[in-house]
Amino acid sequence: MQWERCMDGYRLKRIAIVTMFIDHMAAVLMPSNSTAYWICRGIGRLAFPIFSFLLVEGFTYTKNVKKYLARLGIFALISEIPFDLAFSDGLIRNGFLLHQNIFFTLFIGLAVIYFMSIIDKKYAKNIFLNNLFDCLVVIAGCYAANLLAADYRFVGVLLITSFYIFRTNKILLTMAVLLVNILSGSKLQVLAVLSMLFIWLYNGKRGRQGNKYIFYIFYPAHIFLLYLVSLLPIFQ
Repeated sequence: MQWERCMDGYRLKRIAIVTMFIDHMAAVLMPSNSTAYWICRGIGRLAFPIFSFLLVEGFTYTKNVKKYLARLGIFALISEIPFDLAFSDGLIRNGFLLHQNIFFTLFIGLAVIYFMSIIDKKYAKNIFLNNLFDCLVVIAGCYAANLLAADYRFVGVLLITSFYIFRTNKILLTMAVLLVNILSGSKLQVLAVLSMLFIWLYNGKRGRQGNKYIFYIFYPAHIFLLYLVSLLPIFQ
């Protein structure tokens, strides 16, 4: 098998799910001053860029973006209770929980690139208006992510947007992913650029077909399971 063709969508999704689980396991169960904690959180930085890449791929090939948005929105609501139990500790400010789950970020990111695609078609012959409206949509998405305190906040929206804009140029895409993660201000987050090692190997194929809802179901399920485990005396 040629290396440049060894990674399909199914394999990328598996990598993203496993690294996400490792990240969440550390966040919920491990003391933050341990070496194992930081190693696992570093591994976890690979997950979101891969999910963002797959989101853009899904948007490119989906026949119904509105159903895609609805699916993300529904699971954002379903996932919020286990997410808040595991990560937010019930903290509320001005009536809002301080941290919303990743489906909110993916929903906002998908909405941004959806509107960008509409703008790109409508103003294809007017570069100035095209770029202006694209920028306004991205800014609005970043603001919404920050307002809702969605996971990764504005960085998540910028990352999804980067995967959309530079989807045909992996060199520029890698540079954009690095820059966006530097903007996060977290040294650990910069490790997210390593996800491009797997994305560069993507062959454009969906790969093995299974239940397309596996990630949607796994996300709230594994977080709730980790929360239950955290209640055991050994973790108190």
